[in-house]
Amino acid sequence: MSTANRLAQRARESSVTPWVRDNVGLFLVLPGLFLFSAFMFYPVLYLLYLSFTKATNAPPASIHSGNEQFIGLENYVSILADPSFWNSMGVTWLFVATSVVLKLAFGIVIALVLTGERVRGQRFLRSLVILPMGLPAVFSITVWSKIFDNARYSLSNKLLLELGLEKANWMTERWLAFFTYNVTEVWLAYPFIVIITVSALQDVPEELHDAAKVDGAGYVHRFRHVTLPAIRRPVMFGGILTSAASFQQFLIPFIFNDGGPGSANSLLIHYGYTEAFGQTPPAYGRAASIMMLTLLFIGAFMWLNVKKGKLAEGVDER
Repeated sequence: MSTANRLAQRARESSVTPWVRDNVGLFLVLPGLFLFSAFMFYPVLYLLYLSFTKATNAPPASIHSGNEQFIGLENYVSILADPSFWNSMGVTWLFVATSVVLKLAFGIVIALVLTGERVRGQRFLRSLVILPMGLPAVFSITVWSKIFDNARYSLSNKLLLELGLEKANWMTERWLAFFTYNVTEVWLAYPFIVIITVSALQDVPEELHDAAKVDGAGYVHRFRHVTLPAIRRPVMFGGILTSAASFQQFLIPFIFNDGGPGSANSLLIHYGYTEAFGQTPPAYGRAASIMMLTLLFIGAFMWLNVKKGKLAEGVDER
């Protein structure tokens, strides 16, 4: 570097205050913090504020007027005493439990097939398997809603008739509708589980399988004692993420049958939506309190799973 360049660099450095030089990283993250505050932090705070008010779209308590009637914890007390809320809570937890088990089981089976030694064209099959991830969720859910339509000649009922069975009222019978929710959720989420599981399976040392084969272990024993322990942490991580997605599911009940029959299958997010937009006048404050409770439950669920699963610790720990 020439003398002139060194002098110019020193002049530039001397013109910057020491505080600015020591906090360059802060200036670099400020745009991201601003966007986070604008699109995440502020809406959550405003939602919390609304949950303590009796906000509707009718004057003088308009949701945008700034003069919402403050009622304290009245919304929370009302909701916690409402059987509809606890029905929605129970259905949501049941949906999370059943859908996650199905997603994990189906995803792991597909991943094992795609990594099998005798399978040809694995790259093509993997790209085909993850195809649902490239489709808009609203499109996939709409297609599935037509597959499980109550009409006599919908695809599902036509299959039942071909098997000599009676047609099913998928959308008007509670547990049949709940079953269709699970099938659709599995279709939406299994590619994510497949991607994680395939990546984990590729990292399982082949020497462990060879040693197990020498000891006479069959496929089931090798899967249980070699494969499963090796992929446990990645699969658990994927299960936690996809369970949070199931907890927040809204489009499936909304598109299928509006949480029906009645509101028997109304999941929490859908239940909060109907409180805000499904009645006259809209109960924005009550809906906001439902969403805050949902956020609390999701946060606690994620924290407990990450803590108990030790997913935040070193990857070499078991």
